[in-house]
Amino acid sequence: MRFVATAVEGVFVVEREVHADARGSFERTFCDAEFADAGLDFRAMQLNLSRNPHAGTLRGMHYHPAPHAEAKLVQCVRGRILDVAIDLRRGSPTYLEHAAVELDARGSQSLFIPEGCAHGFLTLEDDSDVLYHMGSAFVAGVGAGVRWDDPAFGIAWPAAPRLISDRDAAYPDFAP
Repeated sequence: MRFVATAVEGVFVVEREVHADARGSFERTFCDAEFADAGLDFRAMQLNLSRNPHAGTLRGMHYHPAPHAEAKLVQCVRGRILDVAIDLRRGSPTYLEHAAVELDARGSQSLFIPEGCAHGFLTLEDDSDVLYHMGSAFVAGVGAGVRWDDPAFGIAWPAAPRLISDRDAAYPDFAP
């Protein structure tokens, strides 16, 4: 695996090594030892799958505040998405900056998002499925979020969402 830094400190594009032959291909999506060698203290505690039948679906921007903060490794296993992480860690040199990476099922990339960052994605194709390797188990009732189009973050989405939950659309302006 190769870990490529993004504009946000601690957010990495993880490039997976693909082994291909006449039968097809094989790639490792997570390796504890390789993450540790890259200086990332991440253990997958839970796997989540988000199925999205329609292009233009926006999920996010979600996070869990401390002490329930979640790190995650995100992979598009079907279709194509724009995956976005916003740094909400006060004191971070990239506070309020974001990283946006297109992930697709045909590629061999994932996005690692550390604790303290909000996360969301916009589906760019119908039938886009997203697999999350979570660094901690989900805790109900502690989730929070910021608005996907809040000017505080300046995210250049390729299109406005066609489908978004009422909750995600109603987050207030971010107050730093």
